Amino acid sequence: MIDPFSTTFDAMDRLVGQLVSGVRSTASASAAAGMPLDLFRTGDHYVLTMDLPGVDPGTIDVSVEDRTLTIRAERSPRTDPDVQWLARERPTGTYARQLTVGRGLALDEITASYEDGVLSLTIPVAEEARPRRIEVAHHAGGGAPTQITSGAESQAAES
Repeated sequence: MIDPFSTTFDAMDRLVGQLVSGVRSTASASAAAGMPLDLFRTGDHYVLTMDLPGVDPGTIDVSVEDRTLTIRAERSPRTDPDVQWLARERPTGTYARQLTVGRGLALDEITASYEDGVLSLTIPVAEEARPRRIEVAHHAGGGAPTQITSGAESQAAES
């Protein structure tokens, strides 16, 4: 089976991360580290889940242009003027991931939800890309065509 997703995690994530975040020091880690994802197929759709803890749900943007799926989100820094920082290791800023999407997906039917710091996308396989069985007609000696059935189907018909 051909995987309809092609990821360019390292180079593309670094490039997009630098462009989107303005090459801030908090964006030095790759977006893949800040936005880890899982992707799997189940039945007639793919499911992509991405960890986005601490992200304001209003900043999450999912878009598809041509065959590129882009996910952006922002984690804002705490800006309380009375805070004296002792340690500040949690990265802030804008994160972006891009995946090149293959043909055969219903990109206009993607659904997204965000719960407990996890973004979930459901990406259906397009109807025309779903596997289907093709019936074969057999012409016996120039006569009328008869339908060829599999062994299980013909045994069921004889019962």
